Amino acid sequence: MRYMVLLVFFYTLSFASMKEINSFEADFTQSITDEKNKTLTYSGHVVASKPQNALWNYLKPVKKDIYINEFSVTIIEPEIEQVIVRKISSNFDIFKLIKNAKKIEKNRYLAIYKDIKFSIMIKDSLINSISYKDEFDNDVKIVFTKQKQNIEVDKNIFYPRMPMDYDIVRD
Repeated sequence: MRYMVLLVFFYTLSFASMKEINSFEADFTQSITDEKNKTLTYSGHVVASKPQNALWNYLKPVKKDIYINEFSVTIIEPEIEQVIVRKISSNFDIFKLIKNAKKIEKNRYLAIYKDIKFSIMIKDSLINSISYKDEFDNDVKIVFTKQKQNIEVDKNIFYPRMPMDYDIVRD
């Protein structure tokens, strides 16, 4: 699934500075451009909090909710009435990766994980965008707006609300 690497990677993004990470909330636009220069654009809202919790609400072009915690990813897809639950097999630590990102220009940082280079643009001490090339060689760019950082987050929002009548697929 094309979103999995992206979501697992960015499931808890937040910046007070490049060294202090607690929580993050923003609207986002995600563009994925393939080798034929065809672009798919998605938009939605994300909330993330330490230790490793995130909720990505995709709103356009289709509705989809993705809950991520330390051990699993749960994807709820209302259009097909399906829930997918996957275990996370890596011990990836997004907070450590962001903390160790290297400043390469005034407002640009570089983070590397498993040979993937993530370019992080900062504006007014907030993440403005993140760009990288995914495992399918697509160019991915996520632009954030209406960012809030280090806010109090109700941990209950990170528990998936699975409709009883949806098909549940466990990987």
